[in-house]
Amino acid sequence: MEARRERMNKPGTGQVWKVGELATEIGLTVRTLHHYDRVGLVRPAGRTSAGHRLYTEADVQHLYQVVALRQLGLGLDQIANVLAGTVATAQVLAAHRDFLAAQVSEAQALHALVATLATTAQNRPDLSANRFLELIRRTVMVDDTVKRYFTHEQLAQLAHRREHSGEPHIEQVETGWGELIPQVDAAIEAGLDPASPQAQQLAARWMQLLEEFHGGDAGLRDSLYRMQAENAEQIQNESRGPSPAQIDFIKVANASRGQ
Repeated sequence: MEARRERMNKPGTGQVWKVGELATEIGLTVRTLHHYDRVGLVRPAGRTSAGHRLYTEADVQHLYQVVALRQLGLGLDQIANVLAGTVATAQVLAAHRDFLAAQVSEAQALHALVATLATTAQNRPDLSANRFLELIRRTVMVDDTVKRYFTHEQLAQLAHRREHSGEPHIEQVETGWGELIPQVDAAIEAGLDPASPQAQQLAARWMQLLEEFHGGDAGLRDSLYRMQAENAEQIQNESRGPSPAQIDFIKVANASRGQ
């Protein structure tokens, strides 16, 4: 293409191109050139008596600018504004850079999710197609609040742990929380010293149940704590989760355990 471009750039040739010739030279389709003409992006300088488009050297130079900006991923409207000088090129490129960065981040997150699910599929050849699809559904169809705190990879990890643990164990853990939270609430109402052995036992059970969730993974644990701290009221109202007072009680009791 560079050799062709040099020939096109040679001054004084007065060369003109028909649309098919230009499409072949640059590597575009005739349809694309027709579209650029219709939207006013690259219009030919003239036409033959039969109405065929004719492009001059200036038109070709303009087309190369369009092609270069298009290869950066800019939309046709953005390109038109840049070439018309209605917006600063730096402004358009900065906005496009941020857009691409967001796309890269999404692609990386999706890659992590697919990689985790692929590992699950390899490690669980006995997993039926229906159960695997259910695993994927639970991973991607989660509450928006949860998505703000857990990465795709973490959600896949949690879904895999849930699948691996089995429903009976999950029910056992949920029952454990259902029993423990009222016990902690009762201890607070009774004025139990958080440093007392009874309170430390409650804290030990609390941390054991939490580990059933995060499995000792520091990233999962930190994401869980952050979500709980920033959405305590919502979590308590929607899922009967622990109150801030209960969490504070357990923190003191757990500190007394030297944990």
